[in-house]
Amino acid sequence: MADDWSFLTTHAQVLVSIAHDPDIRLRELATTLGITERTAHGVVTDLANEGYVIKEKNGSRNRYKVRRHLPLRAAVSREHTIGDLLRMFTDPQAGPPDRQSTR
Repeated sequence: MADDWSFLTTHAQVLVSIAHDPDIRLRELATTLGITERTAHGVVTDLANEGYVIKEKNGSRNRYKVRRHLPLRAAVSREHTIGDLLRMFTDPQAGPPDRQSTR
């Protein structure tokens, strides 16, 4: 079925959602992305454990900070940063990051 996949992984979708709204609650994140709250928690935990997201306690809520300077994990895109990826989704004027040809 065409609805069973996406170009962005759940981790990337969570990262983009957090970049858009650093105060987003896990429940809102889950609803927005069509995933369970448990999955949302697991993905945020993965991103925090790898250092891509910093969780800061703000009263009874969490606030998230994306570490945009870190490189992407995929071998094909290690020369790009998290910020490069997020700019494509958060800055309407931004195009894809410039890549030097390797051909």
